[in-house]
Parts: sequence; C-alpha cells; structure tokens
Amino acid sequence: MKKIQSLGVHHITITGADRQTSIDFWEGLLGMPFVFEQPNLDDPNQGHLYFDPGDGRLITIFTNETRKKVHDRTPMDPGCVHHLAFEVDRAMFDQIEARLAERGISNTGVKDRGFMHSIYFNDPLGLLIELACYTFIPPRGSSHAEVMLEAHKLRVERGAHAIEREHLADAAVLIVERSQASLSGDRNAKNPY
Repeated sequence: MKKIQSLGVHHITITGADRQTSIDFWEGLLGMPFVFEQPNLDDPNQGHLYFDPGDGRLITIFTNETRKKVHDRTPMDPGCVHHLAFEVDRAMFDQIEARLAERGISNTGVKDRGFMHSIYFNDPLGLLIELACYTFIPPRGSSHAEVMLEAHKLRVERGAHAIEREHLADAAVLIVERSQASLSGDRNAKNPY
C-alpha cells in the first residue's frame, strides 16, 4: 500500500448565492482578483467563478441567480467546514477591523493565537471567514509549517499548553543552525559585553 502525496491545496469550491454577491465579497471585500468564469460543467444551472486568494491557487464559487444570500451560520455537523482562513500581512491586519466596520460587518476583534493573530467574521451566506497574520517570519529557505513543527516539539518538551513566541523564536534558531553552516566551532549563545 502506498500514499497519495499531495503538493498543496489545488482549489476550494464553495456553493455561493448569486454571481454579483460572490464577486462583491471575494473581490470587492477580500481583494481576490476574479480570474476566470465558466458554467459549472456538472450543472448547467450554475455559474463557476474563480478567484485568486493571493498565492496563485484558486477559490471557486458555484453561483445561481435564483439563490439568495442568507445570514445563517453554515452547518457545524461533523464533516462540515468550520471556517476558511486567509493570510494577510501585518500592515493589512492592523486595518481589518476598521475596513470591516466601514461596511457594517461585525467581527470577533483580534484573537492572539501565539503563532498568529486572527479576526473572524461571516461571509454573506454565513460561512465563517478568518483573516490571519503570522507573528513570525520563517528563516529563509524554510516555511511556516517547518517553524510550527519545531515550535511544537519545543512546546511539548517544555510542557507548555500552547505554542508561545519563545517557542517560535527558538525554533527559528534551530532551523538556521541546522540549515546554515558556520566557521565557528561553538555556536552557543554568548554575551560579548
């Protein structure tokens, strides 16, 4: 038996309401360029809109002009999507609450998750959306996931309840020491003063 190795998210498809509501939310609020449109090839009564969430991958929306936006929360049953999270940079994150307020969109306010800050709000159909900003930058040549893995190991080793900033900082040091050679024979921390 062999694994099927994924290489990343190809796309996520969401059942939306009408075409314009979808465009207004995904591009008009979240700034995702509307890059492609065609009929839903499995259901000619639906449109299929494609948006770039910022990494060149795709968020796609099935639309139907007879469906109207509702403000109910999407189901929370096992197997249902709880929320979608999108990355923003720090400069944008600091403006999210004000930009949502301009539109009268309620939100959770900033949630500090240790390794990231988050703000949650609902899309026009009740789907919970998270906008997240990492609290760290991974060392060059590594990824956020690599830092998270190392930080997790440190958190467990130190008996902490959740990942804290110290775990992230120490993980970055470990990654650099492992991936970047040095002429020094002793790479331990020093006090030159």
